[in-house]
Amino acid sequence: MDEVGSFPPGKKIAVVFVIGGPGSGKGTQCSMIVKQFGFTHLSAGDLLREEAKSDTEQGTMIKNLMREGKLVPSELIVKLLLKAMLQSGNDKFLVDGFPRNEENRQAYESIIKIEPDFVLFIDCPKEELERRILNRNQGRDDDNIDTIRRRFEVFQESTLPVVQYYEKRRKLRRVDGAKSADAVFKDVKAIFTQLNTQNEASATASPHSRPTTAAAGNPSPSSPASSCVLL
Repeated sequence: MDEVGSFPPGKKIAVVFVIGGPGSGKGTQCSMIVKQFGFTHLSAGDLLREEAKSDTEQGTMIKNLMREGKLVPSELIVKLLLKAMLQSGNDKFLVDGFPRNEENRQAYESIIKIEPDFVLFIDCPKEELERRILNRNQGRDDDNIDTIRRRFEVFQESTLPVVQYYEKRRKLRRVDGAKSADAVFKDVKAIFTQLNTQNEASATASPHSRPTTAAAGNPSPSSPASSCVLL
């Protein structure tokens, strides 16, 4: 994928990353946020799977990589994300299950260059995640206890450093994912209401106080070879 395009200079784009372990309820919360606050919900995994269905050279490459269990380059994933953002016509985005690792994050910063307003971390204990997935997907081979634990280990090793990075930058918003979906959303709603209030106040004070652009150029030469693990 070559040039994708960019947002108009000075246009305010709101981006929120939604991170949580497998079974933490990311999809459920994203659906509720979309209905309440008008965000466009994008999943890196869904975008990859959709692209893999196409007959393009890129789609075939992704399909082969996924079939072989290999990693899809982060640069490609981020450009798919940017393309979907531009095509949506919206200016508010929930990016679900991304970034999954530090390489994803660095590729996003190199290509899209839009700092997230915050990162919503749905924090849920491993035992609760195991219980939910086993109860939800009984009979599925890929959701046996060993597979679930491996997925959680990958999350711990790859994604928690991303959580810690944004926590140090005071961008992390942590909610207790062990509660019921409605109870979690009550906490989530308060966070997004605060974001709306801040953005409205900022727009009133100075409409161009936070110019943001996104370009689909190549990552800088110093960027590491990036990859994405699909959970």
